Amino acid sequence: MDAGLRDIVRGHLGSESAVGDLRRYFGLEGGAAYTGARFEGLGGGGDRDGVADVVTAEDLVAVQMLSVRVPAETALELLEGETGRSLSELLGRIPVDADMAEVDVSELDTSSAAHQAWQLLRSLDGIEWVTAGKLLARKRPRLLPVYDRVVRCVLGGPTSFWLDLHHALRADDHALHHELLDLRERAGVPKTLSALRVCDIVLWMAHHEDHRPLRCPGHGTLCV
Repeated sequence: MDAGLRDIVRGHLGSESAVGDLRRYFGLEGGAAYTGARFEGLGGGGDRDGVADVVTAEDLVAVQMLSVRVPAETALELLEGETGRSLSELLGRIPVDADMAEVDVSELDTSSAAHQAWQLLRSLDGIEWVTAGKLLARKRPRLLPVYDRVVRCVLGGPTSFWLDLHHALRADDHALHHELLDLRERAGVPKTLSALRVCDIVLWMAHHEDHRPLRCPGHGTLCV
């Protein structure tokens, strides 16, 4: 599956629209930026010193920039409750300054602190897999990817997205990772943007207008 995923991502990176799509997302082509352009950098970022291992109110606002919302009671539990403290302990075991392409698979597999944090978030009322992933991507933008139904549809529904993407990024001496950084440079978007976020934006921009809640005509698979 990872070879297929790599080929799909590379196909979109090499498309004529990839640079323009990135620039449009950040409002660099004359129009308004998408709200998601503020996701990683809002308030200085979720991985900045002093807050990297705790969920903050800014993190909860940031995920709204990506069209998801954490219910009020769940938000309070993450900010002030026992679950928030458990999540902080797990975050403290997840690398802050490493790219996905750099880490061993043990940082992402089902025994990892990252996976345990994802499961913990999923156990909370009102947090589904998309929201859980976006919260973790806010806390570890270089290591953990934003992943939603649109991107899943583009990629054909990989069974283990983190592991497949990790393998794809590390293949051929990290070639795909370098291609993502090169695209970031050519588009002139912020250098603080992670390679993972470049990947997410390019895939999402390529498909979000065609994505439908029932059957997606652009991909031919069930999209939910």
